[in-house]
Amino acid sequence: MTFVEPLQLSHSWPIFERGLHFDLGRVALADETGAPTTGPIDPSLGVGTWACDLADNRLSWSTEVYALFGLPRDVPAARAATVALYAEQSRAAMERLRAHAIRHRRGFTLDAEIHPLGGGRRWIRLIAASVGDGQAVTRLQGLKYDVSDEYS
Repeated sequence: MTFVEPLQLSHSWPIFERGLHFDLGRVALADETGAPTTGPIDPSLGVGTWACDLADNRLSWSTEVYALFGLPRDVPAARAATVALYAEQSRAAMERLRAHAIRHRRGFTLDAEIHPLGGGRRWIRLIAASVGDGQAVTRLQGLKYDVSDEYS
C-alpha cells in the first residue's frame, strides 16, 4: 500500500462532512454508556460499529468488528493488542490519522491491512469521526467493514 503525503490531508475530512463519509449519512450511534449500537445500519451488510473512549482508550465494538479481527466476543478488546493486528504500514498510517483527528477535531477514512487472530490477511475500511464537548475530543467512533474483495 502506497500512501500519498501528506496523509492527513488526503484521508482526513472536516467533521461537518461526516454525513458524506458514512453509509448514506447514517453515523454510528452510541447508547448511554458510549457503546456503539447498530442503529439504522443493516447488520447483514457486515458493517461493524466501534468507539474508543480517549480518557482510557477503552474500546467498544459491535459483534461484526470482533469477527473482522477474529477475536472472541466474550473478551474485551484492548487497544494495544488490537493495534498489533494491523500490518506495520497500515498501523503507522492509522496512528498518524488518529492523532490528527484528535488534535484537529476531524474524521478520517482509511483502508487498512490487518492480520486477524488465527491467521490470514484482511483489508478493512476504517471510518472514524471525532466526538467531544466543545473543542475537546473525548471519543472516536465509526464503522469498520471488510473490503478485501477490492484488494484481490
